[in-house]
Amino acid sequence: MDRHFFDELESLKEILLKMGAIAENMVNVTIKALVEHDSKVLAELSGNESKLNHLQVEIDEYCLKLNALHQPTASDLRFLFGVIKINSELERVGDHAVNIGRSILKILDGKQLKPFVDMPQMVDIVNAMFKESLHAFVNLNVDKARNILYRDDQVDKLRYKIIQELTELMKKDPATIEYAINLILIANKFEKIADHATNIAEVVIFVAQGKDVRHHFSDPL
Repeated sequence: MDRHFFDELESLKEILLKMGAIAENMVNVTIKALVEHDSKVLAELSGNESKLNHLQVEIDEYCLKLNALHQPTASDLRFLFGVIKINSELERVGDHAVNIGRSILKILDGKQLKPFVDMPQMVDIVNAMFKESLHAFVNLNVDKARNILYRDDQVDKLRYKIIQELTELMKKDPATIEYAINLILIANKFEKIADHATNIAEVVIFVAQGKDVRHHFSDPL
């Protein structure tokens, strides 16, 4: 590999990690607001969303430039593809964090309907998946990436349980409908963040091994 191209790839990775740190912070902010009933922390979401949007454009342009100038092949080409894919995933995580924040604002002033049990557990798993997906990409850690894929099922089961409980609550007391619907929206968005973490993990395996494991990750790798 040309030394200059190697340095360019490292710079690209640094920009992507900066974007990942911003997205991770946005997820942490929504968790803090939800768990601690603190709406003040949500104020920074809008500014961070703008930063993510600018970085997304910058990274895509950087990848196109490197592809045009160096015409990479094999693992280098997979790396560029992976950066473009993860870039898109991170931007969507930021969008979900903003939407979660909006739903949180609607429920913070209301009376808590039921103790948060399943939601914090689900959120903890999602948060860990997202953080570890970024770490897996930095180190191209395939074992960690595979572990993330299997944990997605845990999130799906908890989300289903949360929705079932809230649906029963709304049936018993129509006055709880607005509050419960916002909690369901929050659960759905956190589940989407887990999906994005899963997508990043799939990219890690593709970049590291050249294997496309989408839709069939349980097959032998």
